[in-house]
Order: sequence, then structure tokens, then C-alpha cells
Amino acid sequence: MTPQPPPEPRNVDGETRRVGVEIEFAGLPPRETAELVRELFGGEIETLSPHRLKVVDTRWGVFGIELDTQYAHPDQTVVDAEAAGDSEWERMRLDFHARTRELIGDVVTGLVPTEIVCPPVPWDELEELDALFEALRTHGAKGTDASLLYGFGLHLNPEVPSLEVESLLAYLRAYLLSAAWLREQIHVDITREVLPHANPFPRAYALRVLDPDYAPDLDTLIDDYLADNPTRNRELDLFPLFAHLRPEHPHELLSDKLVKARPTFHYRLPNAQLSEPGWGAVTEWNRWLEVERLATTPETLAERSAQFLARHRPSAPRRWLTRLRRWVSRR
Repeated sequence: MTPQPPPEPRNVDGETRRVGVEIEFAGLPPRETAELVRELFGGEIETLSPHRLKVVDTRWGVFGIELDTQYAHPDQTVVDAEAAGDSEWERMRLDFHARTRELIGDVVTGLVPTEIVCPPVPWDELEELDALFEALRTHGAKGTDASLLYGFGLHLNPEVPSLEVESLLAYLRAYLLSAAWLREQIHVDITREVLPHANPFPRAYALRVLDPDYAPDLDTLIDDYLADNPTRNRELDLFPLFAHLRPEHPHELLSDKLVKARPTFHYRLPNAQLSEPGWGAVTEWNRWLEVERLATTPETLAERSAQFLARHRPSAPRRWLTRLRRWVSRR
């Protein structure tokens, strides 16, 4: 499958937009996964801890591979604090901590997923990255539908084409209007529907954003998003983008260590369909482009927004009551 071109193929610096890809799976531990990545894309393996590795100096940059649980890795705050001392007791404690985390990783391997965080790849080279998905399949990696316990996902992080608030708002509106179609096309796994990792946006927030009179500046857009979506677990997570745009924002969620500031949309909806031949990043990129096409067609975007509002907006008395409750809650 060939990646389709986006309507806006260049980033804010005029370069080809890149896409970060993350995937979770079972059946292949981090060490074997890192060796597979090196075979495909070159580079060298660096071991950060027994269950966390990097493949550096590949054609695109650094691949991160690890068991997706913090308890399988040394706690950096503990390591840094104890490494500061040089007593024999502190060295023993540090060694005990590292060995304990390694043992936990050994025990949970196969129960928690391995995760690959790929470096940003130009959108027109995603087909070459898909060799990784075929190799994972061949080497026994298991995706979302291999077990009812597997709530694994694939995340795309497309670079934004513009940092202007008007553009960001158009893409957000387009996503809100496309979300139901995307869920239908992807057939989001029931386990992932139950788990909170890719929750839909609240209806009230969609109604606010799709209102033609909603014309926020960037700070208002961010604050409204945080007020109605105080969680990373949205199908389209904007925390990384907002943390990049406003690194000094006081909200604690934007400074969370799990939020990696970057000028991208963090699209969390797709399953990890490793059992499906031919499936990969290109499949989900091509689906995502329905959002981008709608975002860059203002007339269609306005028309579909009006249709959504006509179907879902509450009556005038209910709107008045909602505004009254919001006003009371803020006092």
C-alpha cells in the first residue's frame, strides 16, 4: 500500500512533514525486537536497562523499544539520587533496585506489551517503515485481536502543517466530525473501547468547538481543551502539541513527564492489527488523511459542522441551563 499525499505536505519550516509511529504488541521481547529493527534499518543497539533499549544511528534516527510498564525499568529519580553518593551501602541499594526491576520485567514479559517508538519518518517513506510490521508478524508478534486481554494500539504523530490557531482549530473540528467514521473503519477493538486509552471527546465539547461563533485565540483554545478534557486518554490527544506551543503553561497535565512536547497531533485510535496481512502505518495514515482533507476544505467543513449542530445541539432552554451550571461551577 502506498501512502497518499496530504493536502498540506510541508511543515512550518517548508520541509516534508514527518510522522512518528508507536506500536504495542505481545509475543516478542524488547531485545529480540531491537535486533529486528537493527536488521531492517541499520544502526546500533544501546541497552539502557534489561527491558529498555534503543537502536541509534538508523536512517531516520532513534528507535525506542521497551516493556510498556514503568515497574520493569529503574526509577530514574531513585537512580539519580543514589548515584549521587559513593558509599558502599548506597551502591548496594542501587544494585538491589536495578535487579528488582529487572526481575519484575522478566516476570511480566508476555503479560504487558512491548512498545516501539519509531523516530519521525517523512510521510512519503512510511511504506518503507511498514517492513517493520511485516517482520513483527513473521517473528510472532501478536496484535490487538490475538486476545481479549490485549488492548494494544498504534499511534500516529503527524507533524502539524501550521502552528496558527485557525489551522489547529480547523483540524480539531475536522477530527470531531470524522471520529465516528474512523471508529467504524477501524472497528475499534472492544477491549480498547472499554479501556480508557482512546476515549471519545465529550459531546458538549464538540458542540462548543463546532459552533461557528467559536473563534478562540491560542490560549483560549488550550484552556478550553484542558477544562473539558483533563486527560491524556483522548482519541486525538493534543497535550504534546499544546506543551510544545506553551511550555510555561501552569496546568500540571502539560508538564506531566509522560507528555512529550512536540509539534504534532497525537492520534491514538487505531488498533494494532498485526494479524492482518498488509496492515501497517500506511493503512492508518491513509485513513487519517480524511481528517486532513476535511480540515483544508473550509466550505465542506462549515457545512458538516452545521449539520452536526442541527442533529445534536440541545434546545434553547437546555443550552441556557447548561450555561447557568457552568457559570455557577466557576464561582
